[in-house]
Amino acid sequence: MTQGLFITFEGIDGAGKSSHIDALAQALRDAGHTVTLTREPGGTPLAEKLRELLLHEAMDALTETLLVFAARRDHLRCVIEPALARGEVVLCDRFTDATFAYQGAGRGFDLGVLSYMERLAQTGLAPEPDLMRNPDLTLWFDVPPEVAAARLATARAPDRFEAESTAFFARVARGYAERAEAAPGRFARLDGAMAREQVAAQMLAAVRARGWLQGRA
Repeated sequence: MTQGLFITFEGIDGAGKSSHIDALAQALRDAGHTVTLTREPGGTPLAEKLRELLLHEAMDALTETLLVFAARRDHLRCVIEPALARGEVVLCDRFTDATFAYQGAGRGFDLGVLSYMERLAQTGLAPEPDLMRNPDLTLWFDVPPEVAAARLATARAPDRFEAESTAFFARVARGYAERAEAAPGRFARLDGAMAREQVAAQMLAAVRARGWLQGRA
């Protein structure tokens, strides 16, 4: 591999995506790849501090969005881009699609402004969209908001996002669906409401179909 692969995991809170990242990482390692596991918001010491604020401190939609992009800027510069330059596979729990789904569809933040802020966070002052870092594959764990809410009800004490209403998550789910419709070649929809083993099989099939689980010499 002359350059790395960037695979993102997306879905509403309670979709179950985080429980599958380690399994895919191991499958990729077994195929001979070096894997970097990371998450958003977070992934660097600075971004993890911003994550704590985002999850637990009250703030308006604009402040929330600015913190998300600040965390992403540091994450890209310090973790994602260096790992990809080394030829590694980067598995990231959430990335830019989450911003458009949560802050855009969920909070009602203007999508045009989000697009500009995303270009700014990724490229500095350069306006050219072809300089953007897009995932090579986005695994979308699609699950009905009601199912996700039932799962969250039995989990730990909820953070700011997990405590949102089912109506909020319905908007976020629609946001993800719109992102997937706009980039069908990048998205692989997984039925997150199925049993864990069935979801894992869908995930591995999506990655295998792209030839990334073949053994390397």
